Amino acid sequence: MGGAVSAGEDNDDLIDNLKEAQYIRTDKVEQAFRAIDRGDYYLEGYRDNAYKDLAWKHGNIHLSAPCIYSEVMEALNLQQGLSFLNLGSGTGYLSTMVGLIIGPFGVNHGVELHKDVVEYAKDRLEEFIRNSDSFDKFEFCEPSFVVGNCLEISSDSHQYDRIYCGAGVQKDHENYMKVMLKVGGILVMPIEDQLTQITRTGQSSWESKNILAVSFAPLVQQSRNDGSKPDAVVLPSFSVRSLQDLARIYIRRTVRNLVNEETLSKGPVQRVPQKRKRRRCRPPRINTYVFVGNQLIPEPMESEEDERIEKESKEEEQDKDTVEPLKPEEPQVNLLRDKILNLPLPEPLKAYLLYYREK
Repeated sequence: MGGAVSAGEDNDDLIDNLKEAQYIRTDKVEQAFRAIDRGDYYLEGYRDNAYKDLAWKHGNIHLSAPCIYSEVMEALNLQQGLSFLNLGSGTGYLSTMVGLIIGPFGVNHGVELHKDVVEYAKDRLEEFIRNSDSFDKFEFCEPSFVVGNCLEISSDSHQYDRIYCGAGVQKDHENYMKVMLKVGGILVMPIEDQLTQITRTGQSSWESKNILAVSFAPLVQQSRNDGSKPDAVVLPSFSVRSLQDLARIYIRRTVRNLVNEETLSKGPVQRVPQKRKRRRCRPPRINTYVFVGNQLIPEPMESEEDERIEKESKEEEQDKDTVEPLKPEEPQVNLLRDKILNLPLPEPLKAYLLYYREK
């Protein structure tokens, strides 16, 4: 599924194409997509395909097409502080984007059938927190992933504000999905080849809306060889943050606000756009004809315009050898990090405030 938009050269180019095609329609969804490089969730030898609007699968690792994720993110209508459950969380790509929007006081849980994929998702998440420049620009709700079958979730589990299922749901499992949703919550899932948004409007009332025609592999119903049911999946708890963690969140928020105010006071940074050379169109050359014996021979007739264009073309060719190469853009400075490092605090506390990031 995919191919709805043109392939991009990099992550920003892909997002530009998704915006142009109206798959991404809100600023918060755009910011989340730009913050998480889709290529970071591909295996090393397959990254060339990361910015195409196509699904990708290698073994148990799977990513849906960017246009699908865009529609899902828009349909979830995410807000700060919401609880989110990702059924079939895969690489953690979607869960990480969701975490940037729901913020540190949200809940971000994922269930994935394959243990190796959960380990892969945890590695990608750690890489994002440790090394991504985007991490310090957001307040983040870190996803928590568990191994298990989405159809075997414990019946006494919490309900969620937002739920997404990344596999095809059979009609007889629709109610099973709905009961995990809070009143006022939104469930997005593929059912009967339609990506569907379901809003719970009351204890026993629902509103459904078809979003997009899709084709998903169905949810896997597992059973044991002896005929007994698999163990129930226990979801992570809705834990309360420690005072130490709350202090880090609010200190970083205060410093970030200070950095933003200082940046605004300096005014917008003026970037000089790169000049593109205008392609010179040469007008058709006029020919005149002369008789040589019994033959009519065409001979070019030079005009003043021809001579001027010829001269300018030669000058441009000479300029190519003498033009100075463009200076590469200077890397962006992480102002939040610099500000924290300059605080009059013990080094271990600074490291904690920076989440022990090395850059």
